[in-house]
Amino acid sequence: MKNITITLDEETAAWARVHAAERKLSLSRYVGEVLRDRMRGTRAYDEAMRAVLSEKPMKLKGDYPSRDSLHERSRLR
Repeated sequence: MKNITITLDEETAAWARVHAAERKLSLSRYVGEVLRDRMRGTRAYDEAMRAVLSEKPMKLKGDYPSRDSLHERSRLR
């Protein structure tokens, strides 16, 4: 474990103390768990994004109009 010093404004410190007490944790352990959860969430999101982006795009099925027919101006006159 690594000890660090952090500086919080009064409102944030009070909020953190209350939430730590509700979970029967020290403030230090509570802050550590919050940061660890955030880190895990970020990693999970990054891994999921990499997995999705690594997949080949799928080809859409169906009979689609051509670009030219969609942009034909004679129908608008």
